Amino acid sequence: MKILILGGDGYLGWPTAMHFSQLGHQVAVVDNYLRRKLCLENSVEPLFPVPNLLERITIWREHTELDILPFIGDLQDWDFVEKTFKSFTPEVVIHYAEQPSAPFSMMNRQAASLTISNNIGVTANVIFAVKEFCPTAHIIKLGTMGEYGTPNIDIEEGWIDIEHKGRTDRFLYPRQAGSLYHTTKVMDTDLLWFYVRTWGLRVTDLMQGPVYGLHTDETDIDHSLFPFFNYDEIFGTVLNRFIVQAVAGYPLTVYGKGGQTRGYLNIKDTLQCVRLAAENPVDQGELRILNQFTETFSVNDLAEKVKNAGLNFGLNVSIKRIENPRKEAEEHYYNPAHSGFKKLGLKPNLLTEDVLNSMLETVIKYKSGIAFHKMFRGHKWS
Repeated sequence: MKILILGGDGYLGWPTAMHFSQLGHQVAVVDNYLRRKLCLENSVEPLFPVPNLLERITIWREHTELDILPFIGDLQDWDFVEKTFKSFTPEVVIHYAEQPSAPFSMMNRQAASLTISNNIGVTANVIFAVKEFCPTAHIIKLGTMGEYGTPNIDIEEGWIDIEHKGRTDRFLYPRQAGSLYHTTKVMDTDLLWFYVRTWGLRVTDLMQGPVYGLHTDETDIDHSLFPFFNYDEIFGTVLNRFIVQAVAGYPLTVYGKGGQTRGYLNIKDTLQCVRLAAENPVDQGELRILNQFTETFSVNDLAEKVKNAGLNFGLNVSIKRIENPRKEAEEHYYNPAHSGFKKLGLKPNLLTEDVLNSMLETVIKYKSGIAFHKMFRGHKWS
């Protein structure tokens, strides 16, 4: 297939590009280095330096003799979008190209405005480009389990059947996002559903939980192919942060009571899920929603797992409960469905002790790159 990956320089975008390239697909990537720019501006660069996209593509080609086509530019710029889609008319569009951080979106008005304009504007341009240049292409959009929030009922897989006053209908499951970032993802889903109904687009919307890890079959070819590994409170996901804190001897920063429960997955399973979605496309005029996670954990669960794994390396890991900088329920019911990918053949990579040990080993190797001031600065939901 001809696969266009938007946000192809990112934590998930670059491993996805390598994965589809290794499978023999024709792959192109698009990025404007927004994540790199925001990390630099906020002094939260990742644990180790990451080559730019053109350098990564060169390294990948040297190891595999496979090529990935780059497009460097801003997907909010329609002229750039038009040029890209005309140059590389895709059969599959994988859309990661968004400001990816909930904490960043809640920092101040400027961060909020950037998140809104980038995330919703890019999604709209992607929709318009597919309609104009490749109307049969399958859009695979990375959403988030955070769209659902933490309702006091079971979370279904995207849709819910409702009976009201003797009549029944099927609706998108009610969304109640906990940050502006997650709210833009809700708006993405609504935009896509509108244009699926209006123009008959083909869309799979992936409600993904927090991702952890940095090892994939492709990144292990050469560690210079690793994705970004942020460990700060703005761009670092919770397990990645805890691993670095454990290695640095920094107390694990558990927010509030630590009962916040979410669905998590290994970065290898992000690649597996996106591949399964691409290999099993939906029909024209269909919006398929899949909940993309493999296990649920509370923050307390993760902290204890990291603390215990640290003993294998002689690390004296402590846990510190701090005032929660976020507006969120710290104890809640959480029972989300996730059968869709199992039916498509997902073979989960679960959070075992071996996985934790592997992450700790890698971070220990790059321990000299840890900067304490990046770990926690108390950014509050503003």
